[in-house]
Amino acid sequence: MDFEQAGELKIGQVGIANLRVRTLDVARLAAEMRDRVARAPKLFARAAVILDFGGLAATPDPATARALVESLREAGVLPVALAYGSSDNEALAIELGLPLLAKFRAQYEPVSGSGETPVPVARAADPAPVPAAKASPPRGDAAPGMIQTAPVRSGQQVYAENRDLTVLSQVGAGSEVIADGSIHIYGPLRGRALAGAQGNEKARIFCRAFHAELVAVAGHYKVLEDIPKELHGKPVQVWLDNEELKIAALD
Repeated sequence: MDFEQAGELKIGQVGIANLRVRTLDVARLAAEMRDRVARAPKLFARAAVILDFGGLAATPDPATARALVESLREAGVLPVALAYGSSDNEALAIELGLPLLAKFRAQYEPVSGSGETPVPVARAADPAPVPAAKASPPRGDAAPGMIQTAPVRSGQQVYAENRDLTVLSQVGAGSEVIADGSIHIYGPLRGRALAGAQGNEKARIFCRAFHAELVAVAGHYKVLEDIPKELHGKPVQVWLDNEELKIAALD
């Protein structure tokens, strides 16, 4: 029996889901997405989804891709773009009337095997591009992590670019905290926390009281329904181990 999922869903740094298609089985992909929406409707119902065909040996034909888009919509999510890939993928995006989002995919992995250099495609929600690496400054000049002193309320988003984020108060339901580094929350976490947003698999999340709608490290995520109930309300840490998201109580 094949236990591997047909599509691996990852969460991007602005909360947009990236569906990397591993098996081009439209019915199976739609069923998996329908199950995700049923388990966590507040997170996934009518959520924006980017389709990434980079895990397939060949780009789907327009008819199959269009059938997938329609099936995912019927499953409860809204495909809004394709992840950047080969020239065939670009032609498919044009055929479907969808944009290409190059930067989203680049956060997790480089485009390889196509022999082409990815061309940046702008989108309004992208943060400023990460500058080229520079020589490390003297220790006394190191940039501090970002500190959020006020509560993060429903509908708010706080993003710490290229650094850690420390929240001294609570992260409310319906809000989102994002960091390219680790996230430290000294109050209850009831919204979403996404660490390692640019792909840093060493990033971690720490919080005093765990009630999170969703947590993610380098795109690997879990929703509250997937987490043992004995951890709810407890101080926890979240980290990535061999591409598997781990959550454990803090001593």
